[in-house]
Amino acid sequence: MPTKVTVNPGLITINDGSSFLVTASDGSIDDRQAQGFFVHDTRLISYYEISLNRYQLLLLASSNINHHSALYQFTNPQLPTVNGILPSGSLLVTIRRDIVGGMHEDIDITNHYPEPVEFQLMLAIRSDFADIFEVKAKNILTRGETATTWKDGVLFTEYRSGSFLRSIVTEPVCFSSQAKYANGRLMFNVVIPPGKIWHTCINFTALANGDIFKPQQTCAVSHSTEAKKVSDEFLTNATKLQSSNAEIRGFYQQALVDMAALRIKVEDNDQQFWMPAAGIPWFMAVFGRDSIIASLQTMAVYYEFARGTLVRLAQLQATQLDDWHDAQPGKMLHELRRDELTKLQQLPYNPYYGTVDTTILWIVTLAEAYSWNANLNMLNECRSPLEKALTWIDKYGDFDSDGFVEYVTHSSHGLRNQGWKDSGESIVYPNGKLVEPPIALCEVQGYVYDAWLKAALIYEVWGEQEQAKKLRQKALELYQRFNDRFWMESEGFYCLGLDNNKQQIQSIASNPGHLLWSGIVPQERAKKVVDRLFQADMWCGWGLRTLSAKNQGYNPISYQRGSVWPHDNSIIAAGLKRYGYHKEANRIAEGIFAAASYFQAGRMPELFAGIERRDNNFPVPYPDANIPQAWAAGSIFLLIRSILGLEADAPQRQLKVRPSLPECLPDLELTNLSVGDANVSLRFWQEGEQTHWEVTHTDGELQVSG
Repeated sequence: MPTKVTVNPGLITINDGSSFLVTASDGSIDDRQAQGFFVHDTRLISYYEISLNRYQLLLLASSNINHHSALYQFTNPQLPTVNGILPSGSLLVTIRRDIVGGMHEDIDITNHYPEPVEFQLMLAIRSDFADIFEVKAKNILTRGETATTWKDGVLFTEYRSGSFLRSIVTEPVCFSSQAKYANGRLMFNVVIPPGKIWHTCINFTALANGDIFKPQQTCAVSHSTEAKKVSDEFLTNATKLQSSNAEIRGFYQQALVDMAALRIKVEDNDQQFWMPAAGIPWFMAVFGRDSIIASLQTMAVYYEFARGTLVRLAQLQATQLDDWHDAQPGKMLHELRRDELTKLQQLPYNPYYGTVDTTILWIVTLAEAYSWNANLNMLNECRSPLEKALTWIDKYGDFDSDGFVEYVTHSSHGLRNQGWKDSGESIVYPNGKLVEPPIALCEVQGYVYDAWLKAALIYEVWGEQEQAKKLRQKALELYQRFNDRFWMESEGFYCLGLDNNKQQIQSIASNPGHLLWSGIVPQERAKKVVDRLFQADMWCGWGLRTLSAKNQGYNPISYQRGSVWPHDNSIIAAGLKRYGYHKEANRIAEGIFAAASYFQAGRMPELFAGIERRDNNFPVPYPDANIPQAWAAGSIFLLIRSILGLEADAPQRQLKVRPSLPECLPDLELTNLSVGDANVSLRFWQEGEQTHWEVTHTDGELQVSG
């Protein structure tokens, strides 16, 4: 059993939809840290401290119970009381918190001392209503006015900043003794006979400009919310995995649980869908690229996520030019927020469109979703957004008409880099110097190539052969143009992109691995690309680094200049599989699985350090990495799909498999795999170096072939 590595140690995070709570391991909330109870991108509880006669409790243990509940267990220190000294360890104090719209808290104190005990329980609770971006940056500025009232046993705290309104209502209920409020504290005079339990519940109801987030009265009993019911529905209907390798089976199950926690409701024409959010805690919002990629990764597990993502992004598709929001007609969004700074137009996230690839990948996802669900209504409903997205590529994506899609921000608060490596320092020359936008990233051209070919297939479904022919011709011309301009013969590899002078950015990075996934690499060049990816400066043993260790800007513990991102690796593995490099795809899978074995619960963090794997070390998580994170969880699904070579053609009722099990995974069974309206179960196993497979169950009409 390997050493377990904790991501963001000392923190406990729970959520229900976009409401979430981040506390220290002892349940406290420090307003100087990135902690608190958040609703609609605003921190509604910024400080929380529990004490007995002003003495701090002693933490025994604490943990999440599930994604929306946490349990904290304490005892008392040696405590002076009106009846004398209470010895340490006489009381068991249990706090359970549930995020169920708002937040519900149960506090139970059991007296294990042979005499009655009497003390004052104090809860210090404060609210700063800070903007989520300022909390994360630890740079908080108060703008509005806050007012607090205590009336009839209810504490009401309200914040107003112009038209921006947030409130938190704190109400003790089901209490063994009445609460009082003074000096910023709720106080309970507690008397407990020997062997008895004192109890109170506290409901925290959030209000956000008319929206009410009322907690469910749970009192520590089993309960179910709408989000919980949808989570259960997802876990019931998703593809299941069994294997004699219990670790990998556990990774897959944990990824399912994480994806279930990361859902955002989507409503359209009286229909309800769900899409994945980007990650907990800081990205429980609509994120275009993250949601699209997570939906693609999850296609063979639960294709309905793609439907919700496609619908929501189409609803928010830009309709006009708007430099502040980096918007152009037909463009899909990057991020949607409801925080104060955005409401006051100090940040452009309502929504912000500074992403170069989401619009293109939306087209890829539409075609891929149809190949799995055969839903012609979905395709027809997305016709107008598809046409607008295709127009955006030509008119605004390639804004200088050089035949390549590039990016540059027009917003004073826009992102400098707008590919998936969107940090300000991610795109560098070999000498480590930052590249100035506009930048035409290599993988973006591959996405365009794939999108045009997939759009051609969609137009063929509609019987529009001429439009399909035009799109294929455009793809062919891009294929030739791209391979002329982006190939570096001396490196046997593709350049990272073209800079603002249309010169090659000759850095070696992971981005060209995505070109294999898109299919824009000629077969005769594929081996050179594969060989270069697995040289020691790129391959660290846990996965492929984002940037070569030979680059002067390389830093293995940076965000995107040498770290390892599981989602990046999963896309590259899918590309390797596409070109027939089964062993290399499995090599990536084995590295990621090996890393997962070190993380608690086998849960993949957003990223980890690109430090070389050795027998005497372990993967090092990036500070403040989101966990769970949608495309990190989704990487497990896509790696399994790549190992098995699953490709669906639901309209033709066909499923193709090209399995090649790695040594670490000698057998595997998938059940409840959905292709259109059919469900199939498949078993895979190794005999020597050969992988065999069989269909064990089919419900509906489906032809499975190798």
